[in-house]
Amino acid sequence: MNWFLGLGFAGLLLLALSFVLDGLLEGALDGVLDGVFDGLLSLPVIAGFVSMLGFGGAIVLGTTGLGAVGATGAGTVAGVGAGWVTYRFSRALMRDRTSSAPRGGDLVGSSASVVTAIPAEGYGEVLVYLAGQPLKLAARSHGPVARGADVWVEASLSATSVQVRPVER
Repeated sequence: MNWFLGLGFAGLLLLALSFVLDGLLEGALDGVLDGVFDGLLSLPVIAGFVSMLGFGGAIVLGTTGLGAVGATGAGTVAGVGAGWVTYRFSRALMRDRTSSAPRGGDLVGSSASVVTAIPAEGYGEVLVYLAGQPLKLAARSHGPVARGADVWVEASLSATSVQVRPVER
């Protein structure tokens, strides 16, 4: 029983290490067998297998009369199942792509409000809402714009500055 519990806890320790050493085993095996085991030999998959082999074997050994051989067989089946589920789950997470990050061009045509007055041909600050999130940017205008005025973003000058024009009423 102690051997099985030891394997179970060793698998949990390996899982904890996989968070710290992310990609180490995959990098060490890079080019070996040319992707035959693509992702199957990752640390989380191996950790899932070892943990379920140990804990599954301990459960079978403690609750049935199958003995060490039967417990090892049942633990191996449980370990393969846990490894497969871990592999499929990690593949699904890796395929989950988020939308691309917003770019300066996404701001063009947006309305904004002036936070710091913009002098003629100088810089002030505007508050723009991008995807529902407030974004404070440096802003330039051809003419002076007072604090609190509504403006339209005409162009993105850099990652942190825009060209604006006052809203005509």
